[in-house]
Amino acid sequence: MENPTSDASESGPNLTRSTFIVTKLSTGLPPAADPIYAQAISTDTVGLRAGEVSIPVPDGEMVAYQARPDTDAPCPVILVVQDIFGVNEHYQDVCRRLAKLGYWAIAPELFARQGDVSTMANAGEIMSQIVRRVADSQIMSDLDATLAWTGQSGLARKSEQAVTGFCWGGRIAWLYCGHNPALKAGIAWYGRLEGNTTDLQPRHPLDAAAQLRVPVLG
Repeated sequence: MENPTSDASESGPNLTRSTFIVTKLSTGLPPAADPIYAQAISTDTVGLRAGEVSIPVPDGEMVAYQARPDTDAPCPVILVVQDIFGVNEHYQDVCRRLAKLGYWAIAPELFARQGDVSTMANAGEIMSQIVRRVADSQIMSDLDATLAWTGQSGLARKSEQAVTGFCWGGRIAWLYCGHNPALKAGIAWYGRLEGNTTDLQPRHPLDAAAQLRVPVLG
């Protein structure tokens, strides 16, 4: 397993563009998000271990951004789920903010197989070419793999795990709390609660609400 305390990582071996299109996180903010993130906060890495890592998943390795306190003491883990604009500088900064509070925050690039949203000019293109092609089952599996990776490191408090997500990721936060009852909490920021379903997105948070066993703040 790759060392989760390193500042950066190399992309995984034997990856092809047909498997993982995104193998490195973008820097800065995507053009399609401007001016949404015009006032983005910038948090430093003083006292942190932060940078890009690779998460093993069944079909290869998925790039992610992580930030944690600069200590070998186990930390509680928070999964940070992006909006449609990917794991850009804003979400990397969210991870650093959480790390400053004592958490190991990690944001996997959940669109890594479908395409690079950092190169797309508008939200409509991202929705049609990327978001609608991502299966909820793939997302659940990738988040499971991310928690498994942190758990194998010896640096995570396995009994203290949570998820937070924003917009598109807010919906995912609800669904992941239904998928993984071992979580301590979920925080969903303005994610979709209902809507049309597809084979790839077969249900929405309201469909799963009655079965939730994890406390969720919406």
